Amino acid sequence: MPNTSTPTSNSGIRFPRLLLTGAGGNLGQELRPRLKAYCDVLRVSHRRDLGPAAAGEEVQTASLEDAEHMLSLLDGVSAVVHMGGVSTEQPWAPILAGNIVGMVNLYEAARLKGVKRIVFASSNHVTGFYRQDEVVNTRMPPKPDGFYGLSKAFGEDLAQLYWDRWGVETVSIRIGSSFTEPRDRRMLATYLSYDDLERLVVAALTAPIVGHSIIYGMSDNQTTWWDNTHAKHIGYRPQDSSDVFRHAVEARQQTIDKQDPAAIYQGGAFVKATPHG
Repeated sequence: MPNTSTPTSNSGIRFPRLLLTGAGGNLGQELRPRLKAYCDVLRVSHRRDLGPAAAGEEVQTASLEDAEHMLSLLDGVSAVVHMGGVSTEQPWAPILAGNIVGMVNLYEAARLKGVKRIVFASSNHVTGFYRQDEVVNTRMPPKPDGFYGLSKAFGEDLAQLYWDRWGVETVSIRIGSSFTEPRDRRMLATYLSYDDLERLVVAALTAPIVGHSIIYGMSDNQTTWWDNTHAKHIGYRPQDSSDVFRHAVEARQQTIDKQDPAAIYQGGAFVKATPHG
């Protein structure tokens, strides 16, 4: 069931109609009840049935790879929070459909329907082949760790194109590890609490001018590989931290194999995952 936490942002901006794609996914389910506080109507979509609409909602089943579905989905929308698509390393075909064709369909629909702000769920796996002893900023070249990270790098480039040519603003959030708590020592650096996820999405929706901005989605963690200096204009100020979980995580995982690529590179296990079997 979706989380019913009380929204934590103090933004006074309210949208007539927001669209949340991928509302049936893990983070979509977290954002679905939270985003209602910022709009008159929340339109939620997924490729599978989401059940009946709650108060203040519109529910629409849509496939990202279907251009007509996307045109209908963006009709009358003020802004989009795009959480849809493939979210793990997979064979190329589903990634192509959901994260490449689907992104083009989304941005074309936004252009045709006059939607001017998109919050795009990119991923830290865009830069997964940087080492864990490096600090990466948002202007350094991508180093994706698989087809999934590659598709998110494409999404960021697509967002840049639609800003430069057609004035569609995007905040691309390179989401770290958004769970109830960090599961291992890598996540002490990549952790993003659900409340900070909400704060970041709302900041991305309401910042006055963003053009195409990239920001890493992380809480205020003591250990970090990512530098968000170039995204200060978004106004995101995390209030949570992985540090409260550090003792328990380190007790569970006392040693690390420093020869393991998952411990060398920021992408963790994704640098070893293969869609080829």
